[in-house]
Amino acid sequence: MKTILTGIRANSVLTLGNYLGALLPMVRLSNKHSKDFNVNIFVPDLHSIISEIDGDLQKNIIRTLKNYLAAGLVVNENVHIYRQSFVPAHSELCWILNCVASMGEMGRMTQYKEKSEGKASANVGIFDYPVLMAADILLYSAEYVPLGEDQFQHIELTRNLAERFNNKFGEVFTVPVETAKQVEFMGVEKPIRVRDLVNPEKKMSKSTASENSKIMLDDAPEKAAKKIMSATTDSFGEVKFDFDTRPGISNLLFIKSLLTDTPLSEVVAEWEGETRYGELKKSVADDVSNALSSFQAKMAEISDEDVLELFKKGEIYANDVAGQKLLDVQKAVGLR
Repeated sequence: MKTILTGIRANSVLTLGNYLGALLPMVRLSNKHSKDFNVNIFVPDLHSIISEIDGDLQKNIIRTLKNYLAAGLVVNENVHIYRQSFVPAHSELCWILNCVASMGEMGRMTQYKEKSEGKASANVGIFDYPVLMAADILLYSAEYVPLGEDQFQHIELTRNLAERFNNKFGEVFTVPVETAKQVEFMGVEKPIRVRDLVNPEKKMSKSTASENSKIMLDDAPEKAAKKIMSATTDSFGEVKFDFDTRPGISNLLFIKSLLTDTPLSEVVAEWEGETRYGELKKSVADDVSNALSSFQAKMAEISDEDVLELFKKGEIYANDVAGQKLLDVQKAVGLR
């Protein structure tokens, strides 16, 4: 079977942007396709340590998997859940791919530029993590990797590294499909990038200083609703979907579409032309409040023991598949 793969770092509580842009789409994809695909959902804990951890990393790792389950993930024999650091093949393949990647292409990575901006010295992990990400994908022959728009450049890097390796050493790696087909497979009309509620020119991020700019998954539902009601819009006085000229209003329409699993075109058709922004804000605030209430109730029902059991089972599978692919790579380059 073909493979779908994704992961979310375990650095802190997730934002609504993480939930809508990565978590919920993956849950919906998994539940839709897990009869016909292998679905690999892993916690990239090695990626987590390239930057500061909010709280205890082990607790964050367990919470990350709870997030998937609370979002509605159905686990069956084709859904494999594992921790990255419990599969040593990820680290070794990263080293081998480092010997295929170039300094120039790594230095051009937008995420590296953003994460290292303003720092006197950025750690090597920030520079190199896209190669580890490529290893995460290529070990499992994953063709589909649902990701946010800000990670598309890393998919293209993965494709380039796989093709470069195959050209030199033979057809070892499955090349993931190009980003346009990734978006099509995800079943969304636009790449998912939820915006900052205060400054909608930027994406929603847990690192921004303003509390009103982001909604965290552990926010009280009524607190989250107030943040939506105070979100930045514009002075046009008419609802229209256009991220270039009206990013604030467009962001609210986008959030509503994702939360209610309604095509964006339908949401836009319902609200476009409305002159009272307050009604749209109230509707989105209710959607957010209801979603958080349901999500948090489900989180409270999941035990750490249940999560650890799923990890242990998934890591048997992951070590078997990744170990075989790593052996193929080692033989190709002459290490075995």
